[in-house]
Amino acid sequence: MSLWRYREALPVPRDTDIVTLGEGMTPLIPLDANSAEHLVKLDYLCPTGSYKDRGASVLLTHLKALGVKAVVEDSSGNAGAAIAAYSARAGIRCTIYCPASTSKGKLRQISAYGAQLKLVEGNRMATTEAVKQAAENTCYASHNWHPFFLEGTKTLAFEIVEQLGGHVPTHVICPVGFGSIYLGLFLGFRELQAHGVIEKVPRLLGVQSDACCPIYHAYLGKASSISRMAQTGTTLAEGITAELPIRGQMILDAIRFTNGTFTTVDETDIKTGLKTLAAKGIYVEPTSAVVVKGYDKFTSAGIIREGALTVSILTGTGLKATNTVGS
Repeated sequence: MSLWRYREALPVPRDTDIVTLGEGMTPLIPLDANSAEHLVKLDYLCPTGSYKDRGASVLLTHLKALGVKAVVEDSSGNAGAAIAAYSARAGIRCTIYCPASTSKGKLRQISAYGAQLKLVEGNRMATTEAVKQAAENTCYASHNWHPFFLEGTKTLAFEIVEQLGGHVPTHVICPVGFGSIYLGLFLGFRELQAHGVIEKVPRLLGVQSDACCPIYHAYLGKASSISRMAQTGTTLAEGITAELPIRGQMILDAIRFTNGTFTTVDETDIKTGLKTLAAKGIYVEPTSAVVVKGYDKFTSAGIIREGALTVSILTGTGLKATNTVGS
């Protein structure tokens, strides 16, 4: 019951050996047991504790088929853990570059898979700059740059429709930094529509931290492109601090195509989201918790109306960020 049930929709030849840990087909449950209007997709239950396993499985399957022997990647934690784990599964050497401020649990996890860990002082952008030199001589297994990663995350859309018995939610909410979930959902729902499986795509609603929200500002200003926005401070939502998303034009296209919209949350909102989810038995990292107040804000703005079915994506487990969740 992994995402590879959709192999016919993935760009992988049939004679290719799949690199898998059983990722995908995560639970879709009501956030509130007494209401079926807001469902949450527990994608933090993927093998390494985040949705990034979807992209890593498809990407490492592709790279192994090409005969790649070593890869490098830059990450704020979860993608690094996923690439490290699936590289180990594929027998590929792996080096992960991370900000020195990354949650200790994520760094320990990356090292445990046997990957070489390179810590970079500065913010997330500094880490991306640091990996570029290494990528001149080694395959860059980037979850942001490589299109095969998005081929994995698009299976989120397939699963949501399958789990809803062929129905489509009115809205899907997700945290957005570089946009791999948002774009994956866009690609997946668009493919389902193009093949006649669904008649319409849901509105894709993105949530960013107000400490770093270039997509929100571009959307708000109706800009034709996304401009770099320097991170204005530290945030608990370390997984979505992207000063300049790489696929900016594609993100704007996805917003227009799905009639999507964006909002932001602050640190108090994130902490409230963590407490709300924990009170319902759900323990996630701060980046995941942004969807809680995001849902409230979209509702207050009249975007989400009573009776509309909404699915929120919960992206990463709290077990890897206990030092920040408990602060």
